[in-house]
Amino acid sequence: MSRQSQRAYTEIGLLVLLSFLWGSSFTLIEFAIDTIPPATMVFGRLSIGASLLMLMAFWSGAAFPRSPSRWGHLLVQGILQSALPFTLISWGQQHIDSGLAGLLNTTPPLFVFLIGFFLLKDRSAGLQQFAGILLGFAGVLVIMGPAALAGEESSVAGQLAVIGASLSYATAALYARRFSDQSPVVTAACSMTFAALVMLPLSAWADDPLSLSPPISSVAAVIGLGVFSTALAMTIYFRLVRTLGPLGVATGGYMRAAFSVLLGALLLGEALTGTLLLGLVTIFAGVAIVTGFVKLPARKTAA
Repeated sequence: MSRQSQRAYTEIGLLVLLSFLWGSSFTLIEFAIDTIPPATMVFGRLSIGASLLMLMAFWSGAAFPRSPSRWGHLLVQGILQSALPFTLISWGQQHIDSGLAGLLNTTPPLFVFLIGFFLLKDRSAGLQQFAGILLGFAGVLVIMGPAALAGEESSVAGQLAVIGASLSYATAALYARRFSDQSPVVTAACSMTFAALVMLPLSAWADDPLSLSPPISSVAAVIGLGVFSTALAMTIYFRLVRTLGPLGVATGGYMRAAFSVLLGALLLGEALTGTLLLGLVTIFAGVAIVTGFVKLPARKTAA
C-alpha cells in the first residue's frame, strides 16, 4: 500500500471517528437533558472541552496567535461552530420531533456545496461530490422514514432553528480554512474558549445553574460531552478541514445521524431494523464518493 493510500485511509478513519463522537453526543444529551437545561449543558460541555484543549495546547508548546484580527476570527469561529448551532438545536428540539430535527441537521454538506459553488465560486467540487451528497442524504431519508416529517409537535420556527444551525455548521466549515496555518489544537482551544465565554451569561440568565442539583449520571454525561464530543472531536475536526476540505468534513453530518440512530438502538433500546442497516450502507457510500475514496466512472467524451 502506498503512503498516499495509507494517508487516505487515516483521514477517512478520522472522519468516521469524528462522526461517531458527534453522533454519540445525542445519546449523552438524552441522559442529561431532563435535569440540566440546554444552555447550561452547552456551557458545561464547552467549558470542559476548552479547558482540556488549552491544557493540550500549552503542554505541546504550540504557538498561539499574536494578531488581534486572528483572535477576532477565532471568536467568530467559536460562535459559528459551537455556541450558535448548539443553542439553536437545543431550542428547536423543544418545538419539533427529534426525528425531524435529526433529518434537518444533516443538511450542512448541501449548504457547503451551494455556498462554495455559487457564492465563493469554488469549482473544486464537481458532479461526483454532488452525487455523493445526494446519495448520503438519501441514506438519511431511508433511516428517518416518512415519520420524521409528520411529527405532531412540528413548528415552522423549530424547523427554521435547526436549519439555521446546519447553515451555521456549513459556514463554520468554510470559515475554518483560514486557520490552516496553525495547529488544530490551538484553533480548537481558542474557538471553544470564546464559545464557552459567549454561553456563560446566557446560561446564568436562562437557567440559574447554581440552583441546579443534577444526579451523577447527568453530570457524567456532560463530562463525556466535554471530553469526547467537544475536546477530542474539535481537534480532529480542524485537522480534517485541512486534509479533506470543508465539503469532505461536512459529510460527517450524514454519518453523525447514522451513528446517533445506531447508538439509540444499542443503548436506548430503539428498534434496529433492516431499513436502518440499508440507510447506513447508503450513507457510507455517499461519504466515500464525496471524499474521493470511491471514484465514479468518468464520462467519456467524443474525440
